[in-house]
Amino acid sequence: MISDFIIFAGAANPALASRIASELGAQLGARVIERFPDGEISVRLEEPVRGREVFIVQPTSPPVNDHLIELLAFADACRRASAERITAIVPYFGYARADKRHGRREPITASMVAELIQTVGINHLVTIDLHAPQIEGFFHIPVDSLTAAPTLCQAFRRRLPGNFVIVSPDAGRVKMAAEYAHRLNATVAVLHKRRESGTETEILRVVGDVRDRACLIIDDMISTGGTIAESVAALRAAGARSEITVAATHGLLLEGAREKLTRAGVREVLVTDTTPVSRQDWPQLQVVSIAPLIAGAIRRFLADQSLSDLC
Repeated sequence: MISDFIIFAGAANPALASRIASELGAQLGARVIERFPDGEISVRLEEPVRGREVFIVQPTSPPVNDHLIELLAFADACRRASAERITAIVPYFGYARADKRHGRREPITASMVAELIQTVGINHLVTIDLHAPQIEGFFHIPVDSLTAAPTLCQAFRRRLPGNFVIVSPDAGRVKMAAEYAHRLNATVAVLHKRRESGTETEILRVVGDVRDRACLIIDDMISTGGTIAESVAALRAAGARSEITVAATHGLLLEGAREKLTRAGVREVLVTDTTPVSRQDWPQLQVVSIAPLIAGAIRRFLADQSLSDLC
């Protein structure tokens, strides 16, 4: 067991890193992150890491490219300073939607990012609810994809109305919906959609009984809010009650997302703090911290214990 460890916070989500360190009774490692006028990123470690277990907390959330390069620079600095082992805590893994080619002349960017992460010397990757679980296959290092389902279920267990149904916004989230349904003793409905572009989708039909029932739409992320807004409209057209709640692991909530969800009449939106989320003047938004889950995983890593009881 390596007892000498240090946690560094990247610039993407220092508040989450601070919560994780607090859960572990530790202090964040001292570092300096600078951005030069031309956009280049500089990282400097302000304390030694030689022979130590290093954890770098850095979701690759927007701006994705900046935060990805910063993570790589952090890892390279730790490797060159003789860290014993480097674990990247990447709660939100950017480029996860680019896990396959849709045409002959396209990159598989998720695979490229995996190669970069391994090349700089990262020994272990920890993430939360990967958009495409098969991305683990792009890595030759250990990957632990934790789930926020227990955390979110605990947060809204007593707040859901009776006779509700779990709704998967597409076929790709059915497994996640089934996990929520098992934990909440509910049934599942699925929306079949067709993606028109990177920001627009069309709901084709609702599979499952939602008439006169409250709905909990679950997803791994909310970015523009377009898919959720379309889902709400489809559920109401199918006879669902107006009590529609949304739960997602990653609340990216890009520009315009709040307005779309507000216009759609969503009753409540629950997300975790895998990425920074502003709740300012939006009472429908609730943020649940994922820090205890990640801290629990780190404790088990340090003690060479299984993660099975975190699921």
